[in-house]
Amino acid sequence: MTGVVPAVDRSSETNRTWVCEAVRIIEADANRSADTHLIPFPLPPEWHVELYLKDESTHPTGSLKHRLARSLFLYALCNGWIVEGTPVIEASSGSTAVSEAYFARMLGLPFIAVMPRTTSAEKVELIEHQGGRCHFVDEPSQLYKESHRLAVELDGHFMDQFTHAERATDWRGNNNIAESIFSQMALEPHPEPEWVVVGAGTGGTSATIGRYVRYRQLRTRLAVVDPEHSVFFTAWRDDDPELTSCHGSRIEGIGRPRVEPSFIGEVIDRMIKVPDACSLAAIRAVAPVLGRRVGGSTGTNLWGAFQLVAQMRAAGRPGSIVTLLCDDGDRYAHTYFSDEWLAAQGLDLTAPCAVVESFLATGVWA
Repeated sequence: MTGVVPAVDRSSETNRTWVCEAVRIIEADANRSADTHLIPFPLPPEWHVELYLKDESTHPTGSLKHRLARSLFLYALCNGWIVEGTPVIEASSGSTAVSEAYFARMLGLPFIAVMPRTTSAEKVELIEHQGGRCHFVDEPSQLYKESHRLAVELDGHFMDQFTHAERATDWRGNNNIAESIFSQMALEPHPEPEWVVVGAGTGGTSATIGRYVRYRQLRTRLAVVDPEHSVFFTAWRDDDPELTSCHGSRIEGIGRPRVEPSFIGEVIDRMIKVPDACSLAAIRAVAPVLGRRVGGSTGTNLWGAFQLVAQMRAAGRPGSIVTLLCDDGDRYAHTYFSDEWLAAQGLDLTAPCAVVESFLATGVWA
């Protein structure tokens, strides 16, 4: 179900003209935005393993979700689901909503983000800054039902990133994130990465990368990291796509209480479960190394990537690994980088911080 589009004549010249102009506006925005950078993470050269961060925080809306939002809007426009004046509704914990609000405002469309009440104040402010409105629910399990309800009530379109993420992006190329990574790696010492490490929220990014490496006959393997309270890891391990949980993820942007339709487990070579304390220890430990703060999902990525670096070193296997810098850590100043918030959540970072610091010093994973 995608919501009810207002009763208009889609075949009318006026409607077709508006849709053509909307697609042009979105494509022009992409044309103005240079590709995101691929940043080497400073590991000792004698390790003979290179680690790279694809810095998705440099998109106009500051996160990896900018790519997804662009694809979802184009998909909805070209499917005839969005026409002039259609309210757009999305179930989102933050970054997707920020990006979708940006594109909705660009097209002059109302936008409502349905999100958990626990979403960071910084992300709420970013959504509202882009002209969006936030609609809160108390339980993560209510997100989908409430989004559908609003779409029907407002004669709008529920964008439904969790269903459409893997099909809205052309996984064979066309400037998707996989094509961008491998193009930027072309002149590096090990241009074909041993691993690409990503998290799963919708599952769209992992599906795109996993399909792309097969399509291009590459030997790169895909590792997906999964935070605490998310069901993706257990469902993948046990081949149980119906698995659900009553908990939401504390690591915004990744982790889900159900296996989303866009999650394609068959393209994943390895999954790594990452406790939340480990994700947050990683972002605090690497902040001085990178000279900047990064968000919690990047910490989850790095926790997994560091383990793979250590395994390659232990096996005497040179090569490269690519992971994602998903968004900027300044969005989480009052949560992940707040000692008071950590204490309220009952999170102690002492032991996992020691693991990361030991790895950065020795290349050995404790």
